[in-house]
Amino acid sequence: MSGSTAPEGWSRVSGPGHDVLVRCADRERYVATLDQLVEDRVASRIAARDATLWGPEAEAESGKRLGWVDLSRRSHDLITDIATLEVELREQELYRVVLCGMGGSSLAPEVICGADGVDLVVLDSSDPDFVRAAMEDDLAGTVVVVSSKSGGTVETDSQRRAFEKAFRDAGIDPADRIVVVTDPGSPLEQAARGADYRVFLADPQVGGRFSALTAFGLVPSGLAGADVAVLLEEAEAIRPLLESDSPDNPALRLGALLGAANLAGADKLVLASDGAAFSGLGDWAEQLVAESTGKDGKGILPVVVDRLDAPNLTPATADSVLVTFGPGRELVDIAPGPGWAAILDAPLGAQLLLWEYATAIAGRIIGINPFDQPDVESAKAAARDLLEGAGETPTPVFEDGPITVFASDGWLPDGCRTVADAVSALLDRLDDTAGYVSVQAYLDRHRDAALAGVRDTLAVRTGRPVTFGWGPRFLHSTGQYHKGGPDTGVYLQVTGQPEADLAVPDRPFTFHEFLTAQAVGDGRVLADKGRPLLRLHVSGPGDLDTVAQALR
Repeated sequence: MSGSTAPEGWSRVSGPGHDVLVRCADRERYVATLDQLVEDRVASRIAARDATLWGPEAEAESGKRLGWVDLSRRSHDLITDIATLEVELREQELYRVVLCGMGGSSLAPEVICGADGVDLVVLDSSDPDFVRAAMEDDLAGTVVVVSSKSGGTVETDSQRRAFEKAFRDAGIDPADRIVVVTDPGSPLEQAARGADYRVFLADPQVGGRFSALTAFGLVPSGLAGADVAVLLEEAEAIRPLLESDSPDNPALRLGALLGAANLAGADKLVLASDGAAFSGLGDWAEQLVAESTGKDGKGILPVVVDRLDAPNLTPATADSVLVTFGPGRELVDIAPGPGWAAILDAPLGAQLLLWEYATAIAGRIIGINPFDQPDVESAKAAARDLLEGAGETPTPVFEDGPITVFASDGWLPDGCRTVADAVSALLDRLDDTAGYVSVQAYLDRHRDAALAGVRDTLAVRTGRPVTFGWGPRFLHSTGQYHKGGPDTGVYLQVTGQPEADLAVPDRPFTFHEFLTAQAVGDGRVLADKGRPLLRLHVSGPGDLDTVAQALR
């Protein structure tokens, strides 16, 4: 993608290390939005950490969350320490790196390592089978990175406890194997130093979903073997352009596109890789955009698809913005005509910083605070209540073979007695012009990966955008949008009995009990907001085919 010309109907900005094409369904609105961003000096004010950009109500939070703007320069201080520890671990023949983290703490390292082709085991689940598999595979050659800003994330705390016990049971001192990444002064830092764990401190002025270029993104990636110095160089190379108040700033262009389209009614963002080495970028961008914008009844819903001919991208719905990342330009041909779209070609480090700027810019246009997550805590609180016995155990509506069916109150028709009928009833509530389907699978995302194929199945069946998220990790990303964004979704949970449960050391609950509490708790919050929820609980992993058949 070189040169200065653009296909008909597209505009283009390019330079060393980046090439961005944009197409607009309403060019007048887009140009006016872009011009206003330039006139208001939004890019340079973000770079200067101007907390007033998102209004007086957001100022206090924004003032504590803008440390990400120059991390590409400041994080270089970490490189030597990471490289030194990596060499030390290799000398001890510790080659397997397991990351315990949630949301931005896990998604950024996952895409960074994937881009470099290095192995990183990401443990971002409470599923007991998933956790057990991570602990039982080559424990003798494993180092564990525990990433949490405070250490209060129950999933990460539970995973740390399980690994500590596994190491001790194997006669291994956890202090030799556990590395902690956290904020300075956090309870986790204090506990880690007391246990003689190696500790890396992140910038407390950066929120989790903007933390890709902090210690949260760099430490596990660097220990796994990724070249994080190059990642920072890629981000630093594009930073001056992203800070410039110019219509050629690609972050202003992408932010203007997302914001203008949202105000025009296109509030879905379909993301796909087009030949990128970092195909997992969509999952990282999903949590950044959804958690940042989905609040106050507004927001942008990312829909991540795994190929260019996937339904929701080909064909797309009128309320969608289509964005591909990578060196290809297939979107020009497969989505011709008017519509909101962008093609982003830049290296991974540049993409990370570009998306962070663009998300903050889109938040200003939409009129929300992109740095808080008010509805994430509600699901956590509901799960805690259930674990402490304060919540009622849900009562199933009916059983259909190996599937037990639960539903939030008030929407499932009387007399519904089959899974197929219940699914049809849920989909009947879908708005044909603005609605979306959210599928949430609280299962082992490696063993049960085939279930993700139901996203395409439902997208074809409904003709509407469909998202698929693995629980509980989506709770730290799209979970905010589900509860705080527009009331246009219908929600399908899939839960199941594990092959075997697993105790959480020194806690009064098991991993399966915690996972169930997370699903039920989040469902309860959705129900309290009047959002239709159907939960299908299978009696074991072998029964998931029955669910897939019902969804067809």
